[in-house]
Amino acid sequence: MPAPAKVTPDALRAAARAILERAGQPGLTMQAVAAELGVRAPSLYKHLRDRDALVRLVAESVAAELGERMDRVLAAETDASDAVRAIAASARRYAHEHPHGYGLIFGPLPEPARARGSAMERASVAILEAARRLSGEGRALETARTITAWMHGFVSMEIAGAFRLGGSVDEAWEYGLDHLVRGLAAPD
Repeated sequence: MPAPAKVTPDALRAAARAILERAGQPGLTMQAVAAELGVRAPSLYKHLRDRDALVRLVAESVAAELGERMDRVLAAETDASDAVRAIAASARRYAHEHPHGYGLIFGPLPEPARARGSAMERASVAILEAARRLSGEGRALETARTITAWMHGFVSMEIAGAFRLGGSVDEAWEYGLDHLVRGLAAPD
C-alpha cells in the first residue's frame, strides 16, 4: 500500500497558516512549509508556482474565513445598526486572534501575492449587505468602505500598540463605532 500523500491542498493551507501566525509574513517560506509538512521544499512546487502563490493561498484562506465569520454574524442580526456593530466586533476579534493573517489581507503585498478579487469580493458580502441596510442601496459601497477603513485603522493601531495615551481602548472603539454608525445611517 502506498504511503498517504503528505501534501494535500488542505494540509498545505493549514501548515502555511500555522507558520504565518507563529512567525509572521517573513517566516512564511516554501522551506518552512515543507518542514512543517515533513517533505522537501521542491515537492511543494508541484502544488505552488512560487512564494507569491503560497502567500496568495494563505491570504485567500484568511479572507474566506473572515468572510464566513461575518456572514454568520450578519445572519443573526436584523437591525442594520446592530449588524454593522456586530460585524465590526467580529472582525476585531478575528484580527486579535489571527493578527498576521488579518494583516496579510489588508497589508501591502505584490500583486501576484494578493488575494484575488473574487476572494475579497466574497469576503465583503456581509459588510456590503450591512451597509446597504444601514444607509440604503445608493450608498452601500461608500458606507462599507468607510466602515472597513475606520475598523481596519482602529484595529491595526490597536494591534500595533499605538494607543498609548491612557483611557479605555474598548470605550474608544464603542464611541467611534457608535458615531460612525449614526453618521452613516440613512435618515428615517
